[in-house]
Amino acid sequence: MKIAVFPGSFDPITNAHVDIVERGKALFDKIYVAIGTNTTKKGFFSPGERLAIIQSVFAPYHGAVEAVQFNGLTVDFCKEVGARFILRGMRNAADFEFEKAIALNNVALAPEVESVFLVSSSGLSHISSTIVREIIVNNGNVSQLVPEAVTEALSRRSS
Repeated sequence: MKIAVFPGSFDPITNAHVDIVERGKALFDKIYVAIGTNTTKKGFFSPGERLAIIQSVFAPYHGAVEAVQFNGLTVDFCKEVGARFILRGMRNAADFEFEKAIALNNVALAPEVESVFLVSSSGLSHISSTIVREIIVNNGNVSQLVPEAVTEALSRRSS
């Protein structure tokens, strides 16, 4: 069974993230959307809120995609769940340089875990969680950038 981990803070998950997972399903039997702790980012949604949102988004995939939380190194989590692949999306050249550095360090830590990169689909490369958070904070409409579960969570917050 080919298992991949798609790690990130997913704060919030975006349509670009969903696209990577949907395309990754053609390559992998199971994908863990793994919510990690990024010590350099201040969270907008709590880890529990993010988990609930992502579980809602991928509920139709009936176990082929599973949302989980983890702490520590991604490669250690991969070993824990038996994943031999780390799935990542790339929007641009800056993402490539950043992801390449992480992938090379991951190979040094766990040579048995391979990084697989998917380039953003046309029309989605402008979307990032950072930009989405900024739009939210400034009362903008993000409904075209995120799954419906995110807009529903935002509505519950403002009620």
